[in-house]
Amino acid sequence: MNAQIRPSPRRPGPLKRLLRPLVKPDVFDFWATRFHRTWTWERPLARLVAREAASADAVTLLFKPNRHWAGHRAGQHVNLGIEIDGVRLTRSYSLTAPPRADGLLPVTVKAIEAGKVSRHLCRDARIGDIVDLGQAFGELTLPASPQGAFLLLAAGSGITPLMALVRELAGQGMPVDLTLLYWVRRREEACFLDEVRTLAAAHPRFRFRLLLTRDTAASSDEAEGRIDDALLGAHAGDLSSQQVMACGPGGFVEAARGLLASRVSTFQAEAFTAPPVTVVDEGEVDIRLQRSGRTLRVPRGESLLAALEQQGLKPPSGCRMGICNTCACGKSAGSTRHLPSGELMHEPSLALKLCIHSAATDLELDL
Repeated sequence: MNAQIRPSPRRPGPLKRLLRPLVKPDVFDFWATRFHRTWTWERPLARLVAREAASADAVTLLFKPNRHWAGHRAGQHVNLGIEIDGVRLTRSYSLTAPPRADGLLPVTVKAIEAGKVSRHLCRDARIGDIVDLGQAFGELTLPASPQGAFLLLAAGSGITPLMALVRELAGQGMPVDLTLLYWVRRREEACFLDEVRTLAAAHPRFRFRLLLTRDTAASSDEAEGRIDDALLGAHAGDLSSQQVMACGPGGFVEAARGLLASRVSTFQAEAFTAPPVTVVDEGEVDIRLQRSGRTLRVPRGESLLAALEQQGLKPPSGCRMGICNTCACGKSAGSTRHLPSGELMHEPSLALKLCIHSAATDLELDL
């Protein structure tokens, strides 16, 4: 992935610049949050102010950020840091709308059975809860003046960043031809369905299809089947001039890439899980952690992040799929395997992502 698009942080005022050498941010934050829970020296925080059901297994949460939030573009993500049972956990979620007039940040979360954070947000988070808020990142964004025709392909939770793009274009009066194909297993799992259908009825240039993989189509804007040439031919229109943006599980994104990347005007994609690959590496290797001086024995073929966590370490992490860069660290020696592609990487690196690389040989990491 290319360098992430991030909003520019707020420039501190003259008084803050004057006081900066005299203030310890963590001490300031400790006392300031006793008076107001989102007052900090420079750390973005957000307060949960509203929640509503988004589908049978998802909820939309609205957060009010403090003044250190630098803003976002439609299609970008944020890291949310949440304390659960005394442990601070961080995960990445898409913002589901362009910047709003009220300044609130909508995040739609699907409860994953093995997902500790997603289950907490969907079932246990309460109005007034405070979360750490990372600055926005991500490249799945529209050009400043969109032109031509766009094809959006969403599967499951991949609808969340693409819904922000749909809302942005609708707010501009739908200046382009837009097609949204949205795959879910069953109809009750679809988020934003009523709103999308309302927008499609209001904008002749917007075309929508709900694709069901374990249910039966029951209306004119629904069909059945997984992504393939026949389905795209029936519902995506003329592909040659379309700008495609896809988001979903890794396998879905790679299938879309294989079907479309060479046939369309542009192809952009983000996956929220790594595509399935077979890594045949076996046995164990040593990892030397330069900062702590520790040497650990870990298995080949497993993500470095998971391997280190199993050893009791807690490296910073966020999305756990290679997007947010939270787990990036330096590698000064050894070879790693890039898990999504299976590619071996031998050169030293300043931005090795622990979540999507495994150890192929003994390593030295800047940890």
